[in-house]
Amino acid sequence: MKIAFVFPGQGSQHVGMGKDLFDNFEEVKEIYRTASDALGYDVSELSFNGPENELNKTFRTQPCLLTAGYAAFKILSAKGITPFCIAGHSLGEYTAVTAGGVISFADTVKITEKRGQYMQEAVPEGKGLMAAIIGLEREAIVKVCASVRSGYAAAANYNCPGQTVIAGEKNAVEEAIKLAKNAGAKRAIPLAVSVPSHCTLMKGASERLSVLLNNTPLHPAQIPIVNNADAAFLKDPQEIKTSLVRQLNQPLLWEDSVKVMVGSGVDTFIEVGPKRVLSGLIKRIDGNVRIFNVEDAKSLQETLSAIT
Repeated sequence: MKIAFVFPGQGSQHVGMGKDLFDNFEEVKEIYRTASDALGYDVSELSFNGPENELNKTFRTQPCLLTAGYAAFKILSAKGITPFCIAGHSLGEYTAVTAGGVISFADTVKITEKRGQYMQEAVPEGKGLMAAIIGLEREAIVKVCASVRSGYAAAANYNCPGQTVIAGEKNAVEEAIKLAKNAGAKRAIPLAVSVPSHCTLMKGASERLSVLLNNTPLHPAQIPIVNNADAAFLKDPQEIKTSLVRQLNQPLLWEDSVKVMVGSGVDTFIEVGPKRVLSGLIKRIDGNVRIFNVEDAKSLQETLSAIT
């Protein structure tokens, strides 16, 4: 059995995430204390009790989701489960980098808060948009975006076969939605996000992020990390830093990343953190692998029982 841990990104957050592990494990309480000390507010209070509209602010979501995923990772590790490799979807890549020992947890919660701020400031609210295109292949979506005349739109997330997210200027993405439907898309749905990630509109945010990472101590990965920008195995800290910067303004290659992991012998995926968004994507990428999730004491026990 070859195991990969995968960490979810924005959209998986919810009020109450992480509370069950917090209530059951002393080491999780310590992780939340570290996050709260680093950020200057009570991360457990916001994560467990909301309010939801505050938790859903990008600069709050990112460190809170990171904390929930990292806490679940530490409990899995304490139970003796060691992955062959790790990966994360968008923000989840920061959880992977922290789990791999590249950046300290206290540093990463601060970096993800800043990342959220930089992203929000890069494109004024209401000016950008993301949309999920269902039922069109990559080449067709690239052609659709290239034929948009009202502004900039581009493929942003290659999530799984038949599901690609596009991002860009609001008018351009709305035009691309119409063009995609005309080209045969089964569905084209605007997403409830305030920031158009993984496209060139995030160039300014990625440049600011680069400066921040240049001033952060980085270490070689203790576990190989499959990155979003290239779907490649990385351990070198400089390569990982460059990859985290590029990730923000380039398409996210999630389908490719899962295929690379499977191609290297991974047959078991554990989604580490809230919800099962990545589990659903992985199932559509490869129906032969085993998929588990760990987000609370019950799912932890079920996963441990299945794989040990």
